[in-house]
Amino acid sequence: MTPPLVAVAHGSRDPRSAATVRALVDVVRAQAPGLEVHESFLDLSEPRVTEVLRGLYAKGHRSAVVVPLLLGSAFHARIDLPALVDEVTDCCPGFRIRVSDVLGANPALEAVALDRLAGARHRRGTGVLLTAVGSSNPEANAVVANLAARWEERLGLPVSEAFASAAQPDVPAAAARLRARGVRHLVVASWFLAPGLLPDRIAALARAADPGVFLAAPLADDPRVADVVIGRYAAAVSGLLRTAHLV
Repeated sequence: MTPPLVAVAHGSRDPRSAATVRALVDVVRAQAPGLEVHESFLDLSEPRVTEVLRGLYAKGHRSAVVVPLLLGSAFHARIDLPALVDEVTDCCPGFRIRVSDVLGANPALEAVALDRLAGARHRRGTGVLLTAVGSSNPEANAVVANLAARWEERLGLPVSEAFASAAQPDVPAAAARLRARGVRHLVVASWFLAPGLLPDRIAALARAADPGVFLAAPLADDPRVADVVIGRYAAAVSGLLRTAHLV
């Protein structure tokens, strides 16, 4: 039996977030016909990942692949999700669950984020804020900072990372950093999968810094995002099969 794909997002009190995740999972289903695909959430939205996994076990599945719909490998990927998977395997004997890598700074996702900037006006004195959630894990923040550095070289514009929470620089500090480099017009790039409270906070702060700011949309349900999800699943299935052969 082919292991089902369980896509797990963080979850949000903002219904737009869960709706976007469900739309993305619909694209995954369309691009992987015949594969059983489920959406799930770590918290705040339904269904929870533990509920989905237990339901699959009850239906007779003895393996599953969980794909974290996360752009960084921070607390939720390193601590929260493994603990929830362990909770399920502890009560479901013989159930093998493989967790794939996070989506991460994949080139296809970079391309989507850059394409979202296409509607911005080309003006002298423009700088880009590459906005992300932020983490207490310096390595996760460094991925975004390195991404900003690559974009600066590629775009030929000043680019600064800016975080919504838990890390610096925040949006006001990053905007000030760009102003010091001669930037007069801000463009906000979104390193988020879905709309929600944190992207809204970023938008409000960016408008305070520049009322004419251009705000790019999140990555959302672009088919290239779905391709990355499927790729993460395929790599994890290979690992699951290798492990099965060793048992």
